[in-house]
Amino acid sequence: MDFHLTIVGLLVGFLVGLTGVGGAALLTPILIFLGIQPTVAVGTDLVYNAITKIFGTWQHWRQKTVHFSIVLYLALGSIPSAIAAVHVMNWIHLYVTSADQIFKKILGFALILIPIAMLLKSLLNRRQPQLNTWQQKPLAQKRLVLIAVGALLGFLVGLTSIGSGSLFAIALMHFFAFSGKEVVGTDIAHAFFLTSAAGLAHMSFGTVDLFIVMQLLLGSIPGVIIGSRLSCKVPTVFLRWVISIVIIISGIKIL
Repeated sequence: MDFHLTIVGLLVGFLVGLTGVGGAALLTPILIFLGIQPTVAVGTDLVYNAITKIFGTWQHWRQKTVHFSIVLYLALGSIPSAIAAVHVMNWIHLYVTSADQIFKKILGFALILIPIAMLLKSLLNRRQPQLNTWQQKPLAQKRLVLIAVGALLGFLVGLTSIGSGSLFAIALMHFFAFSGKEVVGTDIAHAFFLTSAAGLAHMSFGTVDLFIVMQLLLGSIPGVIIGSRLSCKVPTVFLRWVISIVIIISGIKIL
């Protein structure tokens, strides 16, 4: 048993519970820095995230803060796209000699861009503008756009494991006039289905280390609980900015 990974899970879970910052953006670079192959780090992270999102999806379903019709349209695009990305990743790994370096470059750029998206999400949460054109349209007129957005972002998640929460949350805020709870609930529910599908695809290629997943969960579950309980006592806006900057630096170092 490698308790270093349990401590990593505890730290990541604590920060996610405390600040709401996406776990994948924190965990994937840590796994790579620990010497884990990039493709295995991505696949392991996706399975880990799918398991952790089960509990959030269940809770938000009970609170009736999940719009499953919207989850469906996003998933119609994101799930096939994420699975295709996993196949592309493994094809490159088999036939391209510098595959690991390519994926490190992709991850590096994602780790730079995703925190910027998370900070943008934080700023949007503080604003209450008038409804934009998309928010005024009924769902029936947005179905194809949602599928296309799901496909675009799903491919990135399949390649990097990053963005299943932050990027889709920004999309939800742009297309719908939801409350904060509805954005979070719908986002988590969709992320559960997306990361589950992408994680299973990675498992089919053998790029998931279930032993690492178990060790991370041993730490992350209590970490999330502790962080969530402290979230009301700590200025999380400042922490989100600090953690986002740390993630950006990690992306630069990977590059």
